[in-house]
Amino acid sequence: MKRFIKYSFFAWLFIGQIGCESIVDGLNENPNSPTDAPAMLTLTGVQLYNTSFHSGLAYLLAGMWAGYHSGVNRQYAEYNNYGINADIFNPVWSDAYQVSMQAQIVMDKMEVEGNRRIIGIAKVLKANAMGTATAVWGDIPYTEISDSDNFPNPKFDPQVEVYAKLQTLLDESIADLESGSGASPGTSDIYFGGNVVQWVAVAHTLKSRYYMETRNYELAYSEAEKGVSSAANSMKTTHGVVLSGNQNPVYRFLAISRTGDISAKGSYAAALLDPKSATYRGNAKTDENARYNFNFINLGSSGYASGQLEPNYLSVAGGSTFNGIYAQDAKFPLVTYEEKLLTLAEAGARTKSFAVALAHLNTYRAYMNTGGYINATYTRAYPVKYLPYEEADFATGGMVNKTGEAKELALLREILQERYVSFVGQILGFNDIRRTAKEAQGVKVPPVFGSVLPQRFLYAQTEVNSNTNTPKPIPNIFQLTEINK
Repeated sequence: MKRFIKYSFFAWLFIGQIGCESIVDGLNENPNSPTDAPAMLTLTGVQLYNTSFHSGLAYLLAGMWAGYHSGVNRQYAEYNNYGINADIFNPVWSDAYQVSMQAQIVMDKMEVEGNRRIIGIAKVLKANAMGTATAVWGDIPYTEISDSDNFPNPKFDPQVEVYAKLQTLLDESIADLESGSGASPGTSDIYFGGNVVQWVAVAHTLKSRYYMETRNYELAYSEAEKGVSSAANSMKTTHGVVLSGNQNPVYRFLAISRTGDISAKGSYAAALLDPKSATYRGNAKTDENARYNFNFINLGSSGYASGQLEPNYLSVAGGSTFNGIYAQDAKFPLVTYEEKLLTLAEAGARTKSFAVALAHLNTYRAYMNTGGYINATYTRAYPVKYLPYEEADFATGGMVNKTGEAKELALLREILQERYVSFVGQILGFNDIRRTAKEAQGVKVPPVFGSVLPQRFLYAQTEVNSNTNTPKPIPNIFQLTEINK
């Protein structure tokens, strides 16, 4: 923690760090060689670090443990079987705290200039990274991380308190953004070009996410109502086709730097989406062909259980006729319209009524019926069908009630499963699985090894070595975080 406190880095130093070699293989920047930079460049750097954190090893591990893909070669085969040590998490921890520390630098500089708009943006970015960090690690340093002089060994704040402080931070960000004070960062903001309306909606969506993760479903619903208003307003990182430059980092990992290390063999998500699977979730109103092929490349003929199935990195820019979920120039999702709609559906099912929840689910299905987030190269080539459900579909014997449970529970089960398959490519699926593990309607991903799924990331070895306040004994990956106990 002490290495990341006081300095700002030139944004162009960050750009080369976006590829998965730096995220996964530890070739990160040297934090011991800092320099200063204008706040606008630092803002760009914060956003790039935020992408690096969410789309690198953190996602690869979370996606592996959530049943989206599997490790089959070299050290990833061990990670897949839950054999992992604290050293692996050093760059992930570093990226998370670089977002927080550099965001604080932006806030401090903009406070002098009175630019509340950019302060608000920086607060949203900090909340995004720290929210994910506390979700996957549990207790983390938070309140003392910006004052290394007085707190050289920052305390680990309880997870529940971190979530509460993030809600306050996001409230502040909304007030800052809506104050009308401060010039736009323009193109230095690579997500929205300084658009206040879009940033406010993202802040509300993050508030709804953190209320969901702490099971405050009523507030999650009310915040989601004010969340991202359309797919075009989702917060995603734009990528390109420049080798070792701006390519999607998951593409670089799968197709270039670590080819063959990750497979989709045995993917639980693929089994739900594959029309040939015994657990296929499709029905007379739902055709998952396009989404299945968008998410996975079937290189053989034996389907989801085969080692020939891989996460889909096909790219038009690489000569394919298709652009898969991890194509070279595929945008990486951080805070999305899909999340907002599905939060309304789940929180509505838990706190409103069957009719309200069904209406929200059908709004999402109508969106998906037009193709939704699936790349058009797949919706043109494969059937797409997500017709609206009716109450009778969830009654005993209905097409979406295979267990004979009450219609309300059958609807909740369907919504949770929809969230799971919609969050392929995001850490949210891992968070949802753990949040709903004790509920019969939760998605039940079978462990690859043993009888328990991983519940958290290990604290980075660098933090264990340098911070005397690191929890003792150090929790292992199977220990529940506080919010999931």
